[in-house]
Amino acid sequence: MKKQALQHPSDWVEPLARLGYAAKGVVYGIVGLLAAQAAVSAGGRTTDTQGALSAIVTQPFGKVLLSLVAIGLLGYVVWRFVQAIKDPENKGTDAKGLVQRLGYAGNGLIYASLALSAVKLVLGSGSGSNSNSTQDATARLLSQPFGQWLLGTIGAFIIGLGFYQFYKAFTAKFRKEMNLSQLSDTEKTWVTFIGRFGLAARGVVFCVIGFFLIQAARHSNASEARGLGEALQALEQQPYVPWVLGIVAVGLVAYGIYMIIQARYRHLVTK
Repeated sequence: MKKQALQHPSDWVEPLARLGYAAKGVVYGIVGLLAAQAAVSAGGRTTDTQGALSAIVTQPFGKVLLSLVAIGLLGYVVWRFVQAIKDPENKGTDAKGLVQRLGYAGNGLIYASLALSAVKLVLGSGSGSNSNSTQDATARLLSQPFGQWLLGTIGAFIIGLGFYQFYKAFTAKFRKEMNLSQLSDTEKTWVTFIGRFGLAARGVVFCVIGFFLIQAARHSNASEARGLGEALQALEQQPYVPWVLGIVAVGLVAYGIYMIIQARYRHLVTK
């Protein structure tokens, strides 16, 4: 049996990938829920994915729940590297394909760091706090030759990712990634709405993060950089549109639900 599992890695890659999408959905859902509570002064707070892990571990049976999330995040990392290296979706080796595969690998590294933070929290050796990591990384980058240009380029790239989220939301092409044939027309409509809302909210957050990175590059000031939590906080502090945080927060909850839907219905080509 063990030999057969090794000969057919898709037997274990697909369940890990689906668990990974679900774990990602849980993390984003908690980030959005906490931000939504903050928006209506109900005791929540604006935080990032690291903060979401801390929120999980403080719940009843929190370490058990966080262990499941950690396993799921590791599964997501495995899936991203399978996409990058084995190219089961046939992205190819032309410029576009290589960029997409490099993006998968980069995404895998980001979630590997998050999974490691989850494991540390479960073992009691981490705090889950990541409040200054964006500024620290920005400061290191600014200290390099051409650091301001590099940081500005990264900021522009993240804004580009934000607009790509808007594009995905507008076209709703994400529906082609899933097998929705078992759903009724009403259910398909809801899936489309949730996906569009979630992707649009994520696009807003990316644009805010990218804007602050460009500002940090222009002024050569790492303290102006913002991560996910700080970007949500910036939305909360807008004097004329206080409802923006609430809308984006609910959108992030929708994105979390969208990820869980992906876990159930996404086409996964693993061979």
